[in-house]
Amino acid sequence: MKTEKKNPLSKALSLHYRAFQVLQKNCPGLLPSIFFHSAVGAVLPYVGIYFSAQLLNELAGERRAQSLWMWALLAASSTMILALFKAVFSRWKNRKMGTFQQDTNRIYVGKLLRMDFCVLDDSHTHDLHSQIKQNDNWMGWGLYRATMIFEELVEAIIGILSAVSLTVGLFLLPVPETSSLAFLNHPLFPIAALIVLLLFSFLSSICATKSDSYWISTAEEQKFLNRLYSFFGYAVHGRDRALDMRLYDQQEICSQILMTQGEKMFGRGSKIVRYALGPMGLLMASASAISSVFIGLSYLFVCLKAWAGAFGVGSVTQYVGAITALSSNITFLMRVLGELYNNAKPMETVFAFLDLPDRMYQGTLTTEKRSDRQYEVEFRDVSFRYPGTQEYALRHVTMKFRIGERLAIVGRNGSGKTTFIKLLCRLYDPDEGEILLNGIDIRKYDYQDYLRIFSVVFQDFQLLPFPLGENVAASHTVDRERAEHCLRVAGFGDRLDSMPDGLDTFLTRDFSEKGVTVSGGEAQKIALARALYRDAPFIILDEPTAALDPVAEYEVYTHFNDLVGDKTAVYISHRLSSCRFCDAIAVFDHGQIVQQGTHESLLQDKNGIYATLWEAQAQYYREHQEDPEDSPQE
Repeated sequence: MKTEKKNPLSKALSLHYRAFQVLQKNCPGLLPSIFFHSAVGAVLPYVGIYFSAQLLNELAGERRAQSLWMWALLAASSTMILALFKAVFSRWKNRKMGTFQQDTNRIYVGKLLRMDFCVLDDSHTHDLHSQIKQNDNWMGWGLYRATMIFEELVEAIIGILSAVSLTVGLFLLPVPETSSLAFLNHPLFPIAALIVLLLFSFLSSICATKSDSYWISTAEEQKFLNRLYSFFGYAVHGRDRALDMRLYDQQEICSQILMTQGEKMFGRGSKIVRYALGPMGLLMASASAISSVFIGLSYLFVCLKAWAGAFGVGSVTQYVGAITALSSNITFLMRVLGELYNNAKPMETVFAFLDLPDRMYQGTLTTEKRSDRQYEVEFRDVSFRYPGTQEYALRHVTMKFRIGERLAIVGRNGSGKTTFIKLLCRLYDPDEGEILLNGIDIRKYDYQDYLRIFSVVFQDFQLLPFPLGENVAASHTVDRERAEHCLRVAGFGDRLDSMPDGLDTFLTRDFSEKGVTVSGGEAQKIALARALYRDAPFIILDEPTAALDPVAEYEVYTHFNDLVGDKTAVYISHRLSSCRFCDAIAVFDHGQIVQQGTHESLLQDKNGIYATLWEAQAQYYREHQEDPEDSPQE
């Protein structure tokens, strides 16, 4: 079935209508506040024009004191009431716009948190998110510009309606038939005036929109410059880059890049400057000239009818002000439509991101809550390759976990170890084969329920600048006794005792002056404690001691059984000495399990990968532990 293709303006209107729906849902009250503020602001000038005209007519006519007082009081009271309403609506609007960035960030962050990990892990997803941020940084394209367009649409439409209401008399009030200008009463004159009005407004808006389009044409270059400024402009602030910045004088590199690119983008010979000095300036001047010509013609037409006796001198100010405002608002409306058209592409990017579909089937079965932790996981001929690649990350992997087993997974970089864990935790689904929990395909289980049977410490774990206890519990609600026990079991006890506020000590000083900065090894112990606190049947440790010193590492391994308890443990490591603490070892190579067995049995296969890796590491230590008697003498 063929879908009907929309014309560009219709598509842009459809995108922005949807954007307004998204804003109304996620930023409640924002659009109404903008509407009332803009509507009152658009009407206010015309109230002044109307009452000023009535006062001038009375002064030029009979000059009745009672009428003058009435018009003056009406003008003052109406202006005061409208100004009061505008101030109230302005406060409402400013309060809503004050949280706009937070509200829109919640839209994007909420999408990131809800989507399947396999979608989140896709580079296309991050590219879309990056484009949205860059569009927003470059002149607010996207949802922020949609709010501006909504405000401008309300101003233009209310302005047009107000101007029309004050302009009607200009065409309805006739010139006396005895006047030599009686031909102005011909019905073709209003039609001709309307045609001239629309023609001049259209030409002026075309010139202005075309001038603005040059900004759009350079958007890609400007977005790139924004990305450079966003990174290099703030790189010196990053605590993690401070050492390299000083040791290698990298601030000079950052400054040079910013100066070079800034000159390239905004310097005298840059594209945008050439546009500004050439067609952009010419087009804007043409737009102003066309508007000025129309204002002159409007003055001529109004003054001729007034001179012929169609209305008083006071009405001249009303009609001149109203008809020029009508032209300006029609021009403004057309420019807003052009802006709406230009914002369509950034809005397409926004919705391409928000409409990213989840790929994984969401099961409904509940995992059995077993007090004996008798969970069995089986990989049955599992193969997997990452989206967009042809090479398999895992190929024909078959394995069954025995309950309470300590399993070590080893292999060279890129052999599929971490991919194996991602599939086990159902961050991805296999392309071939199946993974079973107690004999049932894991895709049939409720996703969040299935995740609860795992505690994982990945290599790139993250701690938040919250209190220590909340980091361990991964929650604002903390079982303090349990959290402290897990920290001590993980080897963090001495450091905990030295912390000023114990479990309430903030990690980093971002939100507390009493906060502390922990070392990499200490952070790893906290991550271990967090995994233990969850008390899941399966515990997965991906290089858990990489940042620990040898003594701390030995302590972790020595108490490994105490750490794990009756849990089934899966342990990934490059340090093969740690594998001696495990019941079984699986050796991965090019996405396949090429060896399985205990540490001792695998060492007996001298030609196997495990023995090769073990010998390479052992050789390194032997070479660095020379016998003092063999050391060279002075």
